Amino acid sequence: MRVVFMGTPDFAVPTLEALIEKHEVVGVVTQPDKRKGRGKAMAFSPVKEKALEHEIPVYQPVKVREEAFVQILRELDPEVIVVAAFGQILPESILNMPKYGCINVHASLLPKYRGGAPVHYAILNGDEKTGVTIMYMVKKMDAGNIIYQKETPISYDETVGELYDRLSTLGAEAIVEAMPAIIEGTNASIPQDESKVTYSPVISREQEKINFNRPAIEIYNHVRGLNPWPGAYTTYQG
Repeated sequence: MRVVFMGTPDFAVPTLEALIEKHEVVGVVTQPDKRKGRGKAMAFSPVKEKALEHEIPVYQPVKVREEAFVQILRELDPEVIVVAAFGQILPESILNMPKYGCINVHASLLPKYRGGAPVHYAILNGDEKTGVTIMYMVKKMDAGNIIYQKETPISYDETVGELYDRLSTLGAEAIVEAMPAIIEGTNASIPQDESKVTYSPVISREQEKINFNRPAIEIYNHVRGLNPWPGAYTTYQG
């Protein structure tokens, strides 16, 4: 199958690798390069580095909705677009383009934790399990029909970094397992129960501060739920 892959951070790399192994990845779309570190040198995203390693064309539009980029996608003629932690909202001109649709790899058991920080909130809230969801993309964020889910327990002492790495691998497994049914048209397409929707907005600086008036277990979950990033903090005598 002709696949265009959209993703940016290291979470998306295992999914890209799995697709390269099983399908024809004709293009990779990732966020523009950013300056990082003390020297402010331009740095590639982990997804771009992996795509270049496999000599796959890379596209880095500032805004995917621009007609010039949409035309590039038309010329690539993907049968499916797979998205994992890309970082931009796709317009309907792209959502409606591929024969098999635009499919997202999301790091929660939807409809729980729509949004940009589902792994953090699973630990912050002391959840005992989480997983990944393969879903059809629609205009509303993380609201599309569910194709496939894989569940995993959360260890009592697991940090967000450790769980993030496990879910990135689980997401790659899930997309490979889901693709045959998508191609054959036999896959599930289950509407999300809107009464059970919860959200996981990006963590704010204020949320990082430890509140020692909370129960000990909540403080414990707070610290491991922000470890190693963005980090929990407190102050002492100013």
